[in-house]
Amino acid sequence: MKPMTEQHLAILRRHMVELIDMHFDLASDEIGTDLVDGQLRDALLQVPRHLFVPPQLAAVAYQDTPLPIGFDKTISQPFIAALMLDLLAIEPGQRVLEIGTGLGYQAAVVAELGARIWSVEIVEEFAEGAKMRLGSLGHEVEIRVGDGSRGWVEHAPFDRILVTAAASAPPQALVDQLAPGGRMVIPLGGDEVQKLSVVEKDYDGEVSTSEIMAVRFTRLETMV
Repeated sequence: MKPMTEQHLAILRRHMVELIDMHFDLASDEIGTDLVDGQLRDALLQVPRHLFVPPQLAAVAYQDTPLPIGFDKTISQPFIAALMLDLLAIEPGQRVLEIGTGLGYQAAVVAELGARIWSVEIVEEFAEGAKMRLGSLGHEVEIRVGDGSRGWVEHAPFDRILVTAAASAPPQALVDQLAPGGRMVIPLGGDEVQKLSVVEKDYDGEVSTSEIMAVRFTRLETMV
């Protein structure tokens, strides 16, 4: 069989986004919208997801399923990744903190949206792999290895915070680093099933949390 070309991969990417569109429509009662934000949809069509999975999985990178990336971690199902970014409502120029870089896919989409992004990853091999992949696409993303629950205080406050691992409650350090008027998307709950949640801080500093839908993520790892 011939190897896939960029044209083939672009077709698969378009099909992935069409499946995301369908999931948004089917889940509209839970998520509050039946349409993916237009700018986010364009970014999803642009970012080559197949570069952000292990090479042997490139051919299945656009299937609507999570995929293993090593160290008992996965890259999220495309629908869930898109939903988290849609809930964040990222605007160009905003300061975004990502907790859990993985191999860099969601950071690439955030960068494509025109935001400035800082990302914290606990697995050193992932951080190095993400830097390489993001750099090859010309995305300027600052990445450091560390405990994501502590955020990145040197660059706070952040307009948006994306947490790609589950916690029982929003880590206080991340809440503190969220700017007034800011928003955090994080899975909250136990070890098996959590609720994808939106944490918002108003301009008086009051914090509120809204539950969106049931999800399943690995736990947010911390360092002693």
